[in-house]
Amino acid sequence: MFTGIVEETGTIKKIEKGTSSGRLTIEADKVLQGSEIGDSIAVNGVCLTITGMSGHLFTADVMAETIRRSNLGTLSSGSRVNLERAMAADGRFGGHIVSGHIDGTGVITEYTREENAIWVTITCDKKLLKYIIEKGSITIDGISLTVAYVDDRCFKVSIIPHTAEETTLIRRQTGAVVNLENDVIGKYVDKLLHFKDKEEPDAGKKVDMNFLAENGFL
Repeated sequence: MFTGIVEETGTIKKIEKGTSSGRLTIEADKVLQGSEIGDSIAVNGVCLTITGMSGHLFTADVMAETIRRSNLGTLSSGSRVNLERAMAADGRFGGHIVSGHIDGTGVITEYTREENAIWVTITCDKKLLKYIIEKGSITIDGISLTVAYVDDRCFKVSIIPHTAEETTLIRRQTGAVVNLENDVIGKYVDKLLHFKDKEEPDAGKKVDMNFLAENGFL
């Protein structure tokens, strides 16, 4: 599990491509401290397993499903990526619950500056927008951010200077593809409600005090 607090940006040094999968070699520093082969590192928000380490380099295999779901297949040698080690049991929960399992991708369509902040507009599929709510959490390329605006076409986040300096987000060009992970709690709640409808088709989707009590929330 991760928190979406990027520890550093790394550099893609080598990409070995198969038919629909690949292997990445990434140069990093901080995230390799205390890490071992078999540990997890989020690369642009994608949970990858360290398969090899040498000096300031680590390698990770990327399977076909990950290529389909994420922007890792668009990377090239020299690309910068956001990196985060899996959260330690005694670590601080600075962001929100991030699994490192990408739901899909979005496209950066606009940057707008407002004093010390930069607004980023991202369009994405409606199946992803379904779980994005204003003032809720979203993970963009591994960065835990707060949704400041959402409609049926896009959503917006506002980036403070520290996030701009420590991550890759505002270095991307408009039209760039970014990885998106929806808030896991919202996805589970939606799934449970659909199961409830199937078990009791006449119950509808009404959530009231009785429903909460019946399902152990009260």
